[in-house]
Amino acid sequence: YEAIDPVRFIGNHSSGKTGYALAEAAIAMGAHVTLVSGPSSERIPYGLSEFVRISSAEQMQQAMETRFDDCELCIMSAAVADYRPSEVADKKVKKSEDVWTIALEKNADILQSLGKRKAHQKLVGFALETNDGEANAKGKLEAKNLDAILLNEPGAHTGFGTETNKFTIFTSDNNSVELELSSKQELAVKTLDLLCDNYF
Repeated sequence: YEAIDPVRFIGNHSSGKTGYALAEAAIAMGAHVTLVSGPSSERIPYGLSEFVRISSAEQMQQAMETRFDDCELCIMSAAVADYRPSEVADKKVKKSEDVWTIALEKNADILQSLGKRKAHQKLVGFALETNDGEANAKGKLEAKNLDAILLNEPGAHTGFGTETNKFTIFTSDNNSVELELSSKQELAVKTLDLLCDNYF
């Protein structure tokens, strides 16, 4: 969420279901898991090593940068805002004009900044694309120095807020795997199995 004033924000429809499912699956596999979560109504997984609640892109950047050096696998599934309001009003903006224009400025690209500083870590990103999915995902994989990227193309049973999804995983060594439509919990297990087979 990116604040406009004390009561309004710019956001998206992400529920956090995929990230929480990945955290639960990793815990079940015996991993020490830190979950950095944006706004979500999902139940906090039992067995986390650390839970960090944030609300803005800037807060997520700070949380990730202070923890990245100590991790082995970093999966960035959050739908982080690309832009934020240039100015945040300290009081609720009253309705007056027929048109309200809000100037936006670009947030830092957290995934790219982690890609530049990674050493031993394996870094995995997500690409939610509504068109040219494969090309855009592969472009992000290379530009952000990732080890893998999961392409997510929203549809009737996939994307934000749904209980099911499907992914295509592209890796930096030019492999790809399609994970068919299934529950987000099942996809989380399959995704982690594939990542562990490739990297650990």
